[in-house]
Amino acid sequence: MNNHEAIQNSSRAPAPHQYWSITKPQVEGHGGIVAAQHFEAAQVGADILSNGGNAMDAAVATAIALSVVEPWLSGLGGGGFLLHADKDGQVDTLDFNMRAPGAIDPDDYPLTGSEGGDWFNWPSVEDDRNLVGPLSICVPGVVSGLASALEKYGTFSWADVSAPAIALVERGMLVDWFAQLVFAIDTPDLSRTAAAKNLFLNPSRLRGDSSDPTAVFLPMPAKAAMLRRLAEVGPQDFYEGETAGSLIRDLQAAGSKITAQDLAGYSPVWVPSESAAYRDRQIHTMSGLSGGPSLLASLEELSKFDLAELDEAQFAAHHANAIRGAYEVRLKQMGHAAAAQDCTSHLSVIDKSGNMVSLTNTLLSRFGSKIVAPSLDLLMNNGMMWFDPRPGQPNSIAPGATPLANMTPVITTKDGLPDIAIGAAGGRQIFPALVQLLSRLIDRKDTPELAIHAPRIDASTPLIVINRAASPDTAATIAAHHAVQISEDSLYPVQFAIPSMVQAGRNGAPNIGAVHPNNPWTTAKREGGS
Repeated sequence: MNNHEAIQNSSRAPAPHQYWSITKPQVEGHGGIVAAQHFEAAQVGADILSNGGNAMDAAVATAIALSVVEPWLSGLGGGGFLLHADKDGQVDTLDFNMRAPGAIDPDDYPLTGSEGGDWFNWPSVEDDRNLVGPLSICVPGVVSGLASALEKYGTFSWADVSAPAIALVERGMLVDWFAQLVFAIDTPDLSRTAAAKNLFLNPSRLRGDSSDPTAVFLPMPAKAAMLRRLAEVGPQDFYEGETAGSLIRDLQAAGSKITAQDLAGYSPVWVPSESAAYRDRQIHTMSGLSGGPSLLASLEELSKFDLAELDEAQFAAHHANAIRGAYEVRLKQMGHAAAAQDCTSHLSVIDKSGNMVSLTNTLLSRFGSKIVAPSLDLLMNNGMMWFDPRPGQPNSIAPGATPLANMTPVITTKDGLPDIAIGAAGGRQIFPALVQLLSRLIDRKDTPELAIHAPRIDASTPLIVINRAASPDTAATIAAHHAVQISEDSLYPVQFAIPSMVQAGRNGAPNIGAVHPNNPWTTAKREGGS
């Protein structure tokens, strides 16, 4: 199919119907702001700021709360990255990504055939055991990472920042129509194991609320007990204590190769940020096995052009060329990082002093491995999905190895001071979305609200995917060099990532928070506000 045919076949007018225009105005305030993918978790972080906590206190509290209110995206059974910038502009980064178990054997993942294997895809594995089930689980890093971050930059104790999440899990996660949709989508895989089915698909576990007949909650008593124990004896118990023992027994009973030695030997790594100039900003992101190097490569290519006055079609075309070039280098030289969609959570925080945190953490796929540790009500990651199952590749499976990740938290500085904290969920879509958002904020001088509502493209697949809301000539302009597909910015499946950001006010202007509008739960919350 040529490019012209691709446009024709993908853009045929649908049957006439009415479209909704969904917006979420940016939030402004002279105090701190938390932007996150769930309104209850964002409120937890904002309350921590109101009670005297700093950006890291709020970020850790928000992340723990997210593990309760959206447990299929992120949680204590996963891994992540974060950036911290102090008010003077010093940036530090923490890698708490997952690691392969020490006893893992590449022969456990036999390929089923020769399909796939190009620079966008790879062959499937027998029984999808790298995607679903006990052999898909990597050693989780979230608890250790959040504890390390809190110890280095926070002012509250682990017990303080976990208290709101404990209250939420004892009440139960809110199960509204959106949660029910998520459960329905993954019912076949969740039904494969008794523990996952019992936790998420058992209607007898749901509890009503006498004060609100529309509210239904899912209590998770084993998770509540786990969080209470970590609050009482410390987060290291997750790796070398009673909690660790319960986790290992559950995982090994399910067939995982994770051992007590794997947990005890886990530690997050503080590393210098990878940074580069872009226009009048310094862009700081994760180095190494992340989306950071590809994001910086895309911005370097864009820096050769004056994007400020281009029309929307030419603006998008420059982004398509830069992102596609960076992706080809990434997948050919760095390796693959999951062809399937990831389900991740990102949060951005600024406090009243100007400190910032950009934190992304994930279980990888929605509901991760679909394996629940029943004694902890803990959903586990499927981190093996991020490895290339083919031997001899840059990102091949190996004992104790760290996979190439798509997560790309970013902090920018301007005149040496923290300016923007931004990141996204969405697997391979993450860094392409962030490149476009940063370009709109920096090149076009857009407000966060304007930038995050502007139609985006995605260049992470063989076809350049274009938001149907983009200018009419965008597809034709990009199609001069790439095959394209026109698509909706849908709630499901996610097509253009789910970003969130905060931006510092200057010269008396307020701080700003903005979130992806096309999701019912995303929100930015002000310190001391609603």
